[in-house]
Amino acid sequence: MLLKSGIDSSWFEMKLLLGYLLKKEPKYISFTENLNEEQRNIFANMIQQRLQHCPVDKIIGEKGFYKYDFIVNEQVLSPRADSEILVEKAISILKKLPTATILELGVGSGCLILSILAELKTITGVGIDISQNALDIAQKNVQKLGISNDRIKFYKKSWFENDIAEYLTQDAPYDLIISNPPYIPTKEIADLDEEVKNYDPLIALEGGEDGLRDYYRILDIAPQLLKDGGYILFEAGNAAQLQSIGNLAEKFRFSNLGIIKDLSGNERCIILKK
Repeated sequence: MLLKSGIDSSWFEMKLLLGYLLKKEPKYISFTENLNEEQRNIFANMIQQRLQHCPVDKIIGEKGFYKYDFIVNEQVLSPRADSEILVEKAISILKKLPTATILELGVGSGCLILSILAELKTITGVGIDISQNALDIAQKNVQKLGISNDRIKFYKKSWFENDIAEYLTQDAPYDLIISNPPYIPTKEIADLDEEVKNYDPLIALEGGEDGLRDYYRILDIAPQLLKDGGYILFEAGNAAQLQSIGNLAEKFRFSNLGIIKDLSGNERCIILKK
């Protein structure tokens, strides 16, 4: 059924779903498992959701990212392995600083900033998101990862609010800003895979006519927030966008330190310095 619906990784996904249901690691799942009636009904419901192209992580409410498992739902963007490069690069920069404060613009599940805080115990962070539902999920992940509440602050704010720069300066200056903002051009939203356009929040996907709307705004306010010598790490959708972001950054007097490829070999992250 899953194969016929176009899900090529159906065998592995069945193990993920059964593993979650039976509280076993997927690698220990065999297809001789005995399910009781309640379990069969739950599993059948999971399969029906998957046949409607609901992502596995949205079905089970959890997604692995970097070294950790994060609570997710349809109110947050599903963490992508391609974004792990931002975490790795941020950690390599921040390891050189005995203490530092980072700012994430667009927290979502919290997978970026919380992965960094979990690795670097002397770092503190601030995150904003326009969605209270997303911030609620992020706070649950703070508890799930065992991060002390005095190391992270979340605010329900949009970076398009007129007072956002002044608001965020209460915790500034920041050593590093990290962001995976919406970057899909409006006209391309309709052509996205069903798993994305139907189950990820539109507000985390749609980036205006050319996909650069949010980068321009962030670069506009960032000089007021960053320390001299501070960094910005951006994720973007493709090499052309990264080139455009680099050109924009120069207009705001940021140095472009280069572009990093993700695990698939695609150009994914740009590093800027004030």
